[in-house]
Amino acid sequence: MKKISEDVLASLEFSASYQHNGIQHTDCYYGQRVNLWRDILPPQILQDLHGKQAGDQVVLAAGPGTLVATRDERSIYQVQQRQIMPLAPQVDTIQPQFGRFYPLGILNKVAGVYPNNMSPFRCVSANGDGIKADANHPLAEKAIEFKVTIKDVREKFEEHGGNSIDWADTALSGPGMQARVNGSPTHFFADDPFRRADDSPDHRFYDQPRLVQHIDAAAIDTISRLYGRLVQPESKVLDLMSSWVSHLPEDLPLKSLTGLGMNNEELQANDRLTDHCVHDLNASPRMPFDDHAFDAAICTVSVEYLIHPFEVFEEINRVLKPGGVFVVTFSNRWFATKTINIWPELHEFERMGLVLEFFLEPGQYTHLHTYSERGWPRPADDKYASQILFSDPVYAVWGHTRSS
Repeated sequence: MKKISEDVLASLEFSASYQHNGIQHTDCYYGQRVNLWRDILPPQILQDLHGKQAGDQVVLAAGPGTLVATRDERSIYQVQQRQIMPLAPQVDTIQPQFGRFYPLGILNKVAGVYPNNMSPFRCVSANGDGIKADANHPLAEKAIEFKVTIKDVREKFEEHGGNSIDWADTALSGPGMQARVNGSPTHFFADDPFRRADDSPDHRFYDQPRLVQHIDAAAIDTISRLYGRLVQPESKVLDLMSSWVSHLPEDLPLKSLTGLGMNNEELQANDRLTDHCVHDLNASPRMPFDDHAFDAAICTVSVEYLIHPFEVFEEINRVLKPGGVFVVTFSNRWFATKTINIWPELHEFERMGLVLEFFLEPGQYTHLHTYSERGWPRPADDKYASQILFSDPVYAVWGHTRSS
């Protein structure tokens, strides 16, 4: 079996795990063609990888400043409101909200900041006169467990040159944005965040069945594996906002699987369901189930359509047994007219932060966790394989109802 050296190409999965305010975060990135001679890896990781083979794993306990730059006070800017520019001509000026991320390029007349700079800053305080903008990496002060798993090692037939890739920097671009600032709630909820471009009754939009997959096969497999890890065998499961496919593993035995969705034909086509009901959560968040009826609940690529998310998350808490798990997964594709207004405005990692707020607000969930997987190659037989290099990313947030 081929071993890691400077003369090979490797497929590596990078995983960063860290805690913040009692919440566990795990973010994974798949590197498909890692060139051990040309690309950049943390020195200790590179040293530990040599001589290893597919299936092996190395771990780096990275303190602050090891993988991302240490916090620098020079990267924190006090900015007056008049210095904040619109994102584009003929667009209203942005009023940054506490805890949210924005591109540095909207800050005018700030030393070292140039227009069109898309590097993110976080608004860490705001008042009527201006904001404090923190452009440090969101993980600058965090201890990170950085894990590298070798998926494949293959011979490198020739050296083509080109740009080096800093794989730690790539894997850690985005992670950390989902965490609150100092434990204070992020201000996601200004300016009618739950309005939609199409506010007509949802039953009209979902009247016709859509028997199609909304994410690619690799993303579906990622979600299925995650559900298989979190949902216990022989559970009674609620598939929230369900459709013609449930994404639970086929070999996971269940006592029951109840689908709640918007289209009867789609639900009837789902042969995994043992029961189903047509119910519009946006018209009535109250669900037609008894208290503590389920052991687990899942919601797949649909949370972005909820206009009453806090009420729905409280309802899930009601219908789950104490200690039950609620897992929410999503990607970066949606029906544009029906998604809530704030969703497309957010960075992909901020969306996990928004969903975290749905879990945190009622104070009824514990053992909260966020998870992401990115960078996997798009399946060769996917209809977009010639246009899109990567599989659809997967983001997940889950928590357990309190046991007492």
